Amino acid sequence: MATLTTQLEAVNSMLGHIGEAPVNSIADTSTLPVSASTALSVLDEVSREVQTMGWHFNTTNKYTLTPLADNTIQLPSNTLHVDTTDGSKDVVQRGLKLYDRKNNTNEFSSSLDVTITFLLDWDDLHEQARRYITLRASRIFQTRMMGSRELEALIARDEFIAKSQLEEVDSRGSDRTIFDNYDVYTGIGINRNYDI
Repeated sequence: MATLTTQLEAVNSMLGHIGEAPVNSIADTSTLPVSASTALSVLDEVSREVQTMGWHFNTTNKYTLTPLADNTIQLPSNTLHVDTTDGSKDVVQRGLKLYDRKNNTNEFSSSLDVTITFLLDWDDLHEQARRYITLRASRIFQTRMMGSRELEALIARDEFIAKSQLEEVDSRGSDRTIFDNYDVYTGIGINRNYDI
């Protein structure tokens, strides 16, 4: 039965790009060879970097946040970015709390609907994201460990293709149109006040 790329397979793919032997497990990082430990660290780093961009798969457009007893709003621990859906409010993330920049306070009297981007665990990513993250991490890992420009160029080609596939899948899943972007919509210059 086919399965999605596991984190272990991703690390072994990275090791393969520099000619290192695969490892059987990444469960106990204290027993890993330095190269495998470094590969796992780079994989986590790149996963965080890629997900910070905010994709359809890790962003929720209408997520309700409710104040706690002390009137502060605590964000989920895996929050990468948050913004209110109400244009009249100006809120930002400060640590794991929401801050109201307009009123200079971290206290809120009511719930807020926000757009929120989450950092997902590896097992929650779809295959196109896993593939792109693995190849990007492979290129960075190879550069740090070996610095071969030839290998970097070969991996970069595959990385480019994987990113294009991720963008295509993400775009299809989000059902976006050109009218979802206000600048494009107004740039078209739709004017209904014309003479026939």
